[in-house]
Amino acid sequence: MELWIVFTLLAVLMQSLRTAAQKQLSGEMSALATTLARYLYGLPLVVVYLIAVVAYSKSGIPALENRFLVYASGAAVAQILATVFMIQLFQRKSFAVGATFAKTEALYAAVGGALFFSQPLTAIGWAVVVVGVLGVWSMSLGRGKQPVEWKAIILGLGSGFGFAITSLWLREASLSLAVGYLLGAALTLCYMVLLQTVILTVYLLLKAPGTIQGLWQHRRIGWFIGASSALGSIGWFTAMTLQNVAYVKALGQLEFLLVVLITHRFFREKIRTHEYLGMALIAISVLVLLLA
Repeated sequence: MELWIVFTLLAVLMQSLRTAAQKQLSGEMSALATTLARYLYGLPLVVVYLIAVVAYSKSGIPALENRFLVYASGAAVAQILATVFMIQLFQRKSFAVGATFAKTEALYAAVGGALFFSQPLTAIGWAVVVVGVLGVWSMSLGRGKQPVEWKAIILGLGSGFGFAITSLWLREASLSLAVGYLLGAALTLCYMVLLQTVILTVYLLLKAPGTIQGLWQHRRIGWFIGASSALGSIGWFTAMTLQNVAYVKALGQLEFLLVVLITHRFFREKIRTHEYLGMALIAISVLVLLLA
């Protein structure tokens, strides 16, 4: 089995567990506080991992050039926004629906590549994008005669867009270092998590100082979120450094199976028929786009 596949499977498992824990914590704390838990409690493990990789590679940390700083900083901010949007969506929709919305990142990548990066889509490609849009619409329908939940659509698509930007930029940042794949991924991850922790901690200390104390009171689930987030990020960052993002994300669609299982077994949430339909349409569209 190729190494990038192993790291991707690790990432899928850890991301599913971390996302479920974040949904649980979001019932007690704000979206920003729940997002901070991911970085604050994950930072120690990320730092230890970087130290271990540096020792293993027997090479020092390279100078961080402007190209790295721009891409890594942009990816860090994009991931913060994407995570906040996803958590806010969890507070409105089921875990399965919220996690599926985040997968629309592949649709963004396809359309963006066609419009801005001279990577045209075929007629089938555009048809698949339409299928994905219909899936988003289906998942956003209200109960009974209730109207479409436009805020859910905005949050879901905003989350997908943020994660798409994050994936592309972190790969560029890691590759710009011109070091081994393990060290490049580890250094990019550590820089991003440190910056994300500083940004959110300073903001919440200024706007909601009681938040940090609240996170300490929920430290058991906080450590779980941090550990699973760090392990998941190690998997994603390393896999996307080793392999094209599209192939990594294609394999990552296995998360759909875990999402449905967690929704039923852990949160005891019922997935409505039109939500199942929407999830299926998005899953099909994403797989076709990524494997085409």
